[in-house]
Amino acid sequence: MSTIEQAFYFDSLVWDWIIAVYLFLAGMSAGAAMISVYLKRNVIEGDASKNGIIRATAILAPMGIIVGLLILVFHLTKPLEFWKIMIYYNPTSVMSMGVILFQIYMAVLFAWLAGIFIEDIQRVMGSLIEKIPGASAILNACKRFENGLEVTLAILAVILAAYTGFLLSALKTYPLLNNPVLPILFLFSSLSSGAAACLLVGVVGFKEPMSSPSVSWIHRFERPVVLFELFVLFAFFSGLYFGGGQKEVAVLAAIGGGFWSNWFWFGVIGLGMIVPLTLNAVSPSEVKHRTSFLAMVTTLSLIGVLMLRTFILYAGQMTTV
Repeated sequence: MSTIEQAFYFDSLVWDWIIAVYLFLAGMSAGAAMISVYLKRNVIEGDASKNGIIRATAILAPMGIIVGLLILVFHLTKPLEFWKIMIYYNPTSVMSMGVILFQIYMAVLFAWLAGIFIEDIQRVMGSLIEKIPGASAILNACKRFENGLEVTLAILAVILAAYTGFLLSALKTYPLLNNPVLPILFLFSSLSSGAAACLLVGVVGFKEPMSSPSVSWIHRFERPVVLFELFVLFAFFSGLYFGGGQKEVAVLAAIGGGFWSNWFWFGVIGLGMIVPLTLNAVSPSEVKHRTSFLAMVTTLSLIGVLMLRTFILYAGQMTTV
């Protein structure tokens, strides 16, 4: 078996790359929602439905959570029985509590988006809405309770971003994953991926001007988030290393050499964090205002976050207690 095959297939592996994609998409959805709620409340002036970042979130946030859940469902041994976990809840199961969280998050997210885009919905689907009993009243309620919905959505998005870390930290037999810092790390990586995805789709897809207040705010927000993410990574591995025993073994196995160590140092840290930070720091202003430059930097950031989730998942399962 080659080195790459050994890295992706080993005896203690339970969750594979499909779960990493699911964790990435769920985190990106939560990050985009958190950022857009803040922008709408504090930065954007006028009609939020015309803002490219909000429009990007209207696609990214639902798509991330729906596609992520579909991936998870079809990855299960018995996908046709997934509906049972959506009805029969188990308060002692982290997975079951996650399903409840996803359901509430999706309901609040769609209600919030309906309130923002109510005029677009009425213009496109006006005749259909009139035919559905109560549809018009529900839409108007979404608009009327918009403020409460977005506060609730922000709270749920924070919980969802951290939950992806709690889901892995509940695996007690894996010392690298069973770490209280992991939810914090995933929270900040969700913000990082959400910011990058919103910029990429909002500016490239919906033509939001580079000079707009919302784009400028995300640019200012990105750097401290990535720097704090680096600090949390340092705290994550330092705590494990000085914990001794199998925790120390897990750290050395993950970042002390080998395939996953190279993946982490060159992919996650280098390509996904250092290169975007450096490009933003040294590039001339006229270059940074080019759409092609933004597309390149945000794509690198998204690749870095996906590589981080994949690294944590695989490297975390290499060492057991």
